[in-house]
Amino acid sequence: MPLDPPANNPPRDSALVRGLGPLDAAMIVVGSMIGSGIFLTSAESARLVGSPGWLLAAWALAGLLTITGALCCSELSAMMPRAGGQYVFLREAFGSPVAFLFGWALFLVVQTGTIAAVAVAFAKFLGVFLPSVAAGNFLIGPFPLAPGYAISLSTQQLVAVAVILSLTAINTRGLETGKWIQNVFTCTKTAALFGLIAIGLTLGVNKNAAAFTSDWWNPTANGWSVAIAEPGLAATGVLALLMLVGKAMIGPLFSQTAWNNVTFTGGEVRDPARNLPRALLLGCSIVVALYLLANVAYVVTLSLSEIQNADQGRVGTAIMAKILGPWGVSLMAALILISTFGCVNGLVLAGARVYYAMARDNLFFSRAASVNKNHVPAAALIAQGIWASLLALPLTVTADGTYGNVYNQLLEYIVPADLSFYALMVAAVIILRIRRPDADRPFRTPFHPLPALIYLTLSVLLIADLIYLTPRTCGIGALIVLAGLPVYLLWSRIKK
Repeated sequence: MPLDPPANNPPRDSALVRGLGPLDAAMIVVGSMIGSGIFLTSAESARLVGSPGWLLAAWALAGLLTITGALCCSELSAMMPRAGGQYVFLREAFGSPVAFLFGWALFLVVQTGTIAAVAVAFAKFLGVFLPSVAAGNFLIGPFPLAPGYAISLSTQQLVAVAVILSLTAINTRGLETGKWIQNVFTCTKTAALFGLIAIGLTLGVNKNAAAFTSDWWNPTANGWSVAIAEPGLAATGVLALLMLVGKAMIGPLFSQTAWNNVTFTGGEVRDPARNLPRALLLGCSIVVALYLLANVAYVVTLSLSEIQNADQGRVGTAIMAKILGPWGVSLMAALILISTFGCVNGLVLAGARVYYAMARDNLFFSRAASVNKNHVPAAALIAQGIWASLLALPLTVTADGTYGNVYNQLLEYIVPADLSFYALMVAAVIILRIRRPDADRPFRTPFHPLPALIYLTLSVLLIADLIYLTPRTCGIGALIVLAGLPVYLLWSRIKK
């Protein structure tokens, strides 16, 4: 039987225009996934696991989660191709409270924090060409906010805010403009990432690289120890290593996240029953393959120490500098500029559709339920852009006076909660198969329920691992999500 939306949320998003074709949808998947993470996160992962084999295993396991999750999500997106995507799936399977908490976390930290993080990464690498764009070049402040926190406006933050607001304004001009930018930048950065891989696997191969001088599966032979990798961890031996492989997956998972963003635009994809599953599976497969190959390029070009100790974690820069010399650094900076700009656009374009769907359920500001003359949710885009810009301004302050960005801390808090929402979405496939067996399913997950069980098993183990290793971080993340419950109750009362 068909899935019935709430009475105030008609089955068709009639105000939206189905202007996204199969290529456009795939570009949203790829473009939202490829940002700066692939060039930065392998340093920390390599430090945690201490060998090239386990580094690739961390990326491969993250890829397995992505592919199995995308298979399950494909079934849901074909069943319910509506604006809001995952929000709608969670509402149908678990009810409005869970769906609202997902949207709350998305707006408060997950989507907006990622937009801020990637925009600042853009500004950071712009500083390679324009030295005046720097985190320490303050225009205003920094002013203390509370113990451990401050607020400022540096030239780097100003550029990040300008990128966010500019892309927000562009996306209010219509879907055609936003998707054109997405397609151009996604094609460019995918080709550039492929070029980096090709250079690394050909010109970069050398006998001193990690692949040829380090033990692949015995990190202790490479000078690794639990005490160095994770001071204070009580576990030892194989158990400790496996726990640290789980923690090493945080970077790869963050690098591969946002593949669900295309479902947010479900109300604007043409022939969604066919195009949404194709976009998810093709896009995720391309990115997972590229990420694995990029890490192979790292380990055949750089020594294990060079990967682990890359300046500011910039493994991508280290590989290009090793192969091409000083101008390779500039080439990599240009690649990351292209990559991050396109990533911010994809995140801006897709995220607003969730708040639009929430508003149509009277669970967000009512203005966000409207579209402008260009048939896009302009109010939701503007609200998202303003909050993401504000997240770029606060700073963390360490005891020695070093400044950091608060959204990075927020993202660390929310990773386990974000993974939990992905797991709930995957579980929704099983729940809806049982609860609504006769619902129209244009795409059915192959080998069901195996992909869902693989995803759920790995995600539960990973969440438990992170709770054990970082209880404070996970606890604060849970509090951020649960803080949405009183907000939901308030909005529910207004709704009535």
